Amino acid sequence: MSIFHNRREFLALTGAAAGALALTGCGAGSGSGAPAADDKGKPRRGGQFRALFTGGGEQETIDPHAEALAIDMARTKALFDRLVDLDATMAPVPRLARKWESNADATVWRFTLRDALFHDGKPLTPEDVLFTFGRILDPKATTHYGQSLLSVIDLKKSRRAGKNVVEVALKQPSAEFPALLGTLGTAVVSSRYADPAKPVGTGAFTLKSFRAGRAFVAERFDDHWDGGAYVDELRILSSDADARGNALRAGEAEFGYEMTPTFARTVRADTSVRVLAAKGSTAHAIVMKCDQEPFDNPDVTRAFKLLADREKLVRVVLAGQGVVGNDMFGKGYQYYPEDIPQRTRDVEEARSLLKKAGVLNKTLSIYTSSVAGGFVEAATLFAEQAADAGLRVKVTTGAAETYFKDQLTKGVMGSHRSGAMTIPNYINDRLLTKSAFNASGWRRKDFDATFAKARSTTDAGERAKLYGRLQRTIHDEGGLLIWGHPDWLNGVSSRVRGMEAAPPNTLDSARFDKAWLA
Repeated sequence: MSIFHNRREFLALTGAAAGALALTGCGAGSGSGAPAADDKGKPRRGGQFRALFTGGGEQETIDPHAEALAIDMARTKALFDRLVDLDATMAPVPRLARKWESNADATVWRFTLRDALFHDGKPLTPEDVLFTFGRILDPKATTHYGQSLLSVIDLKKSRRAGKNVVEVALKQPSAEFPALLGTLGTAVVSSRYADPAKPVGTGAFTLKSFRAGRAFVAERFDDHWDGGAYVDELRILSSDADARGNALRAGEAEFGYEMTPTFARTVRADTSVRVLAAKGSTAHAIVMKCDQEPFDNPDVTRAFKLLADREKLVRVVLAGQGVVGNDMFGKGYQYYPEDIPQRTRDVEEARSLLKKAGVLNKTLSIYTSSVAGGFVEAATLFAEQAADAGLRVKVTTGAAETYFKDQLTKGVMGSHRSGAMTIPNYINDRLLTKSAFNASGWRRKDFDATFAKARSTTDAGERAKLYGRLQRTIHDEGGLLIWGHPDWLNGVSSRVRGMEAAPPNTLDSARFDKAWLA
């Protein structure tokens, strides 16, 4: 349900005149300083930019270390910067840190900071970075997402090592440490930061107003180290998917986050809207719990993977807006082994393996939910495909509100999806013995040991080989049937320039400081 109770309220929240009957595609949100189309296509300053996201009600926040929702991340991205961010392949790239280096065993990292100003006019210092780490790691803070990832930091041994150099000591070797700093909940705040309602960041925008569940308004910060934004004002608003699509087509918004394949298909001939499609940027899967019968037998998990008609799943469930999966996370990302042959459907081989395991005469169930688009449809279609081998699969649906928690304890199969993240972070979060979100029940001490070795290996080539070995094990024996990688679809007004398709959770995703209006 849309957060806007009626059209008048939507117009009021977006800054339109009360009682306006419509916003035209040309003038929507342009403001008095909006640029006309530039014949040379050069960026122009001015105008108002309105971005629509799924809202989170009163749970929304602008605390960069407590961000949990996409709308939270968009707001904090506007107000703050990270030391390091991630490119489209999930490799680390410089932001507030110009460069970095480690000692021989990756237990100490030195980051050289660039010249940057906070919104209060004070320069960025190593003390700000150390204060940020201390705030993230504060044991009294229970909502700081980056706490577990950055728990490797030994804060007592970390220090200022020069005017613009911060030295970060680690409790154990971590060759992937820079990439950790490009993940959720790691933005740098000022050492003067005390009240989340009064953010002190280095971002391209400064806060004007924020109402959780309703609207966020920010203005361009002209002293931003990366040149500042082009638009005068940024508004980030809450709305549901249908409302986002309608607003884009009516010229009432410039950006719509996470649009549906149906929307992408219906606007192909609409000259007022463009779809930014980052190919195969997320993952959809069916998980099989390897710690329960019959999936404690690797032959059974392999049989199920052979039953999937991946092309049909992508064509039907994703409306063709995606690419087939090969039972490994991170297609196209750093450390993804492209040389592993694509798994294809083989019903006869699957039937043989299932018969040998004594599974054909049993009824198994997939636990799914409407919590994510495509979950129920994929589970239903896969059940039909499994029937081709004489297997009975029942689809059971659960409550959307608690699905991801319930899935950890209910059923022997379930629906699963993941947004973009580094492959090491995915393995760490979901495939280790002690991983909190190990939906496939994959627990192998030898796998854990290889992962620990990979994470501490400083030689890039050797590290890549170790991650490749881990991915091969997951492909051959794991409980992930990753059947498809949906395209990441965002919508923009045809007036918007400077924004490109990018996977979620990367530097160029929802990056409004580079957007300008033609």
